[in-house]
Amino acid sequence: MEKIHFVTGRLAEKALKQQVVDLAKEFDFAPTVQVLPISVAALMTPAWISKHLVVPEDTDRVIVPGYCHDISMIMEKTQVPVEVGPKDLRRLREHFGGKAQTPSDFGDWDIEIIGEINHAPRLSLDEFSELAQAYANNGADIIDVGCLPGEVCPLIGDYVRTLKDLGLRVSVDSLEPDEIALATRAGAELVLSVNASNRDYASDWGSEVVVIPDNFQDLAGMEDTLEQMQKHNVPFRIDPILEPIGCGFAASLQRYAETRQRFPSEEIMMGIGNITELTDVDSAGINMVLLGICQELEIRSVLTTQVINWARSSIKECDIARRLVHYAIRHQIPPKHLNSDLVSLRDTSQNAYSFEYLAELAGQIKDHNFRLFADGENIHVLGERQHFYDNDPFLVFDKMVDHGFNNLDASHSFYLGFEMCKAMIANQLGKEYTQDEALNWGHLTVDEVDRHRLQKRNNQKRQLEP
Repeated sequence: MEKIHFVTGRLAEKALKQQVVDLAKEFDFAPTVQVLPISVAALMTPAWISKHLVVPEDTDRVIVPGYCHDISMIMEKTQVPVEVGPKDLRRLREHFGGKAQTPSDFGDWDIEIIGEINHAPRLSLDEFSELAQAYANNGADIIDVGCLPGEVCPLIGDYVRTLKDLGLRVSVDSLEPDEIALATRAGAELVLSVNASNRDYASDWGSEVVVIPDNFQDLAGMEDTLEQMQKHNVPFRIDPILEPIGCGFAASLQRYAETRQRFPSEEIMMGIGNITELTDVDSAGINMVLLGICQELEIRSVLTTQVINWARSSIKECDIARRLVHYAIRHQIPPKHLNSDLVSLRDTSQNAYSFEYLAELAGQIKDHNFRLFADGENIHVLGERQHFYDNDPFLVFDKMVDHGFNNLDASHSFYLGFEMCKAMIANQLGKEYTQDEALNWGHLTVDEVDRHRLQKRNNQKRQLEP
């Protein structure tokens, strides 16, 4: 059995040891692991490694972290083969010739998603129930009935009962005691929110409540409300209130950390919609970062919504993010190379053929079909020993027309235009383009199976074959 000695730093020790145990069984080798006196393996230099490296007897090879380049100094000391591993230890399986796999325990989560339907009484019950079901399908654990500030909806119980009839868990977002009472009698299990203005009624509702401060900046009144909830045995979770960027965002994050220190065993909720809805940026990255903060602070529920267009998939993003951060913090590793569903604008990598390879390939094509490629800068169309390329698809098409192709009918031209448009988008955004396949938009990807004219024609031919 081959003996392999792995070298790493302190932060990666736990994750590496877990990896090599599984890999050793799969690829039949005996592992040893040396943890050098440095936190981050990427900061190791070959000279530094050579001073600290201790190779066990009978070792067949040594694998050092992927940021090392010139390993000759290490090899001189070890007198055994030394190789550079991947920069990310989770790519070790690929380093040994295996295929990347999602860890078997990836997918667990412990952060609850509360999906708020804003201004619910303005929707018909059919519209409301359809939207609530969509929220639930995307990962919302509780559907929050958002009420109208300063108004009491006498039919709020109907909205709650509609969701209960669908088998959904329900919360109500109101400060009005009468409105809350109607909702809780209909089955709402959580009340958002309670402070000095309505806390005297909370013991009558029979539901869990979210305690908020009377003054967000100094958390004034929050402890008084908490004491009253405890006195009357009202279950609660705390929300110190996350404020938008420009309105005290950093300070509010600090208040969440302070609240966790002051109340180490109490449940805390974070309303993250104040950031995703009020910031001119796609919501996926924001949701990922905020869920990471929640996981580290043991904040077990988040409230979000999907009103503004750039945040229209926030619930699904939170569902993906909560699984990533749970795995990362459990294993004390960054949430990288686990699941790329939140990588939408760009791709995790962009592999392109060289110009020389494409030119050579064009010279070998003898049929009338076109092959399309994108290299990060230009769009390439190959066909009948011809190679047309440019970064502008219109110019590529003009070159093809000038060449005199006689098979560019309307249908074929439309197909080429469609594919070249995808290739242009891939070049502009740093995505990978594969002809007749959808661009990868993460969890937003819509497959293009059997939609293309050429695919349909080929499928029809195969069906007619004996």
